[in-house]
Amino acid sequence: MITVTLFIQSDSPQCDQAVTDLSSLQDSIPHRLVIVDVGKDPALKQAYDGSTPVVEVGPYRLVSPFTRQDLMAALGAARDRREHLESVGDKGYQARIERGHMVTSADRVSAWLAHHYILLFNVMAFLYVGLPFLAPTLMKIGATGPAQLIYTIYSPLCHQLAYRSWFLFGEQPAYPQAIANVPGLMTFGQATGISESDYAAARAFIGNAAMGFKVAICERDIAIYGSILLFGLIFAATGNRLKPLPWYVWILIGILPIAVDGTWQLVSELGLPSLSWLPVHESTPFLRTLTGGLFGFTTAWFGYPYIEENMLEVRRILAHKKAIIAQT
Repeated sequence: MITVTLFIQSDSPQCDQAVTDLSSLQDSIPHRLVIVDVGKDPALKQAYDGSTPVVEVGPYRLVSPFTRQDLMAALGAARDRREHLESVGDKGYQARIERGHMVTSADRVSAWLAHHYILLFNVMAFLYVGLPFLAPTLMKIGATGPAQLIYTIYSPLCHQLAYRSWFLFGEQPAYPQAIANVPGLMTFGQATGISESDYAAARAFIGNAAMGFKVAICERDIAIYGSILLFGLIFAATGNRLKPLPWYVWILIGILPIAVDGTWQLVSELGLPSLSWLPVHESTPFLRTLTGGLFGFTTAWFGYPYIEENMLEVRRILAHKKAIIAQT
């Protein structure tokens, strides 16, 4: 016998009519009717609010409005499909039937992730952007071993150039290159005596008592991941209900500024004769923070709502399964 799941809301004439129509089809197409009130489950309410009644039978799905004839066609197709799969001994079909009547460990893990993924993302973003600030703090109190470990862990993930990093506990928050022409700040070369063209030395330089100690990731990375965390907190505070940022806004505001700033800076470093006509450019702490922040915030705004759509579908499927198991 086929199983028909009917998702309803209380005090709905359309839902009452669907129940009546399905009951009238019992003689011609026997089926087990599972009625699920979506108002009793937050995940189902969010998924089905405003679209009930909804009928699911096998791979077929009807969303209001539909007629008794539509129900008859869907139930008939599901019955014929079941009979065919049973007659050919389809093992995959039998396995799906069995899984549909039990809550597995994978279901429990999926349910946890579907309900708590934004918390997980925010914790990961917080740790990723927070640990680099711990490194200079540890250096300040003399715990050089743990500090060096953090610098080492982040070394493959960021260039860690001192003249493109924030510094804590020193005379200035940053020591940019002279070419960046940032007024009011001593340059990296002036503060250290290290040649600003010595890439390896700038990467290896951590700081000192006078200058302070650099954060373990660069200014732009801090802005990127910090703004991802900021949006994640906002998204969670709204109940994960924000709509996705339009793709063209993401490209225009999020991608284009960081691409121009970063690419121009990279080309300037290469010193290619064919591009000698292009003015030399070294980004400033402000520009790195601005472009990184825009990129991180808009990327999260573009992506998180789509992740929520997929997680909502997972929550809906699992709630559906639990409702069926509860009524068997």
